[in-house]
Amino acid sequence: MEDFLRANYLLLTYSVESLAAITGLFFYKKYKLTAAKYFIWFLVFIFFSDLFMNYISFIPNNGILSFIKGTVFERNHWWSTLYWKIGAIMFFTFFYSKILKRELFKLIIRYSSIVFLFFSISYILYHWRAYFTRFFPILSILGAIVIFLCTVFYFIEVLQSNKILTFYRSLNFYISFAIFIWWLIITPLVFYDIYNSLADWNFVFLKWEIYLFANIFMYVTFTFAFIWCRPEND
Repeated sequence: MEDFLRANYLLLTYSVESLAAITGLFFYKKYKLTAAKYFIWFLVFIFFSDLFMNYISFIPNNGILSFIKGTVFERNHWWSTLYWKIGAIMFFTFFYSKILKRELFKLIIRYSSIVFLFFSISYILYHWRAYFTRFFPILSILGAIVIFLCTVFYFIEVLQSNKILTFYRSLNFYISFAIFIWWLIITPLVFYDIYNSLADWNFVFLKWEIYLFANIFMYVTFTFAFIWCRPEND
């Protein structure tokens, strides 16, 4: 089983990502009048962004992108940081500004997103060379804090409203639950990145497996929610 997961890590990841995106597009008409439509397009964007990450596989052995070898784009850290560690956070602050009701919560999220974006750009500019060769744990941690703010504010509103009676049919609830759990699982891994080297394959494989199961959980939850839930008047 372990060997199967290792050998098919990318296939399994892309499969659950595409399943969630395709399911969202299939039920797009159902959610097109709600903020969920933005989330569906976000899933499509994430799927193609993940696919783009594999451009590095066309560099070795005189591949079609071999001309990139020796440049800063030889590694894909820059793209992962840009579209996920920054881009995904900015999307979720936008998404929750659409579904939250309290102006105070919206204001906190809005200013948090501005501070996060400003800090991220400044940090990258200050560590420009490292931006192309490694990930920045500080961005992962701050991004997780912003995500937790968004989801906790949403859960508070649900608990203090009549939505608590029908939360199990709410797409926004399943989105919030899934991303809260995903970031809760993945964020602690950034503290162990120093062990992520070819000298310790056991840790590398363990990290892959944690990411894989977290991804499967999150995207399968999204897929189920698109099918099961009812549109909400955001």
